[in-house]
Amino acid sequence: MSESTDKPGTTHFGFRDVPVADKQKLVGEVFSSVAGKYDLMNDAMSLGIHRVWKRYFVATAQVRRGDRVLDLAGGTGDIAALLKERVGEAGELVLGDINGEMLRVGRDRMTDRGNVRGFEYVQCNAESLPFPDASFDLVTIAFGLRNVTDKDAGLREMLRVLKPGGQARVLEFSEVTADWFKPIYDFHSFKVLPALGKLFAGDSGSYQYLAESIRKHPPQAELKAMMEAAGFVRCDYKNLSAGIVAIHTGYKA
Repeated sequence: MSESTDKPGTTHFGFRDVPVADKQKLVGEVFSSVAGKYDLMNDAMSLGIHRVWKRYFVATAQVRRGDRVLDLAGGTGDIAALLKERVGEAGELVLGDINGEMLRVGRDRMTDRGNVRGFEYVQCNAESLPFPDASFDLVTIAFGLRNVTDKDAGLREMLRVLKPGGQARVLEFSEVTADWFKPIYDFHSFKVLPALGKLFAGDSGSYQYLAESIRKHPPQAELKAMMEAAGFVRCDYKNLSAGIVAIHTGYKA
């Protein structure tokens, strides 16, 4: 159930079919382009609601003081900063991101906030994590799984690096549940969002891709089944804002 098409050797890049080997490079170009304006654009895209989603995502995570946490697609550090409040001075936060530009923005923002202790920054591919088995109490990925070429491999790696009993949490755009809202959401995604990208970041194409990638991401029940197939137990999800986003949770037995 990984992201694939009827054409062998291809995968989705937004609504386009591209060779599997090319997707990582194409996604990397998108995020290198938007890194400097990423937070501004998130505010514009969601009217600031993404901050509420992220706070709820972290507030409901299974995490204690002193825990070691991996935040994949850690980007500009929003999730990691919130998690640091939960794990305290004794805890460790590893920000992992495949994109060096995003990781640098995150590191600089953390330094500006005075968050310099207890953080580690690792440029890594979610499909092949450079960490030993059973390394983390919690693994999170927020608004990043849809950009992973082989989602099944990414989920298996999240499971591998978790300690027994540890929790994995995925915050991702999902399938809107209210029929009346879908045309409004589509208009915002495919008309407003690229226009905002051009206005704020001088880049409409990258934000067109972001909108398209949301539609290609597995909906709630399918992603839950993928997590179960990867080996997670007690999998569940919770819709936020009528399914615009969903939080998926799974545990390592």
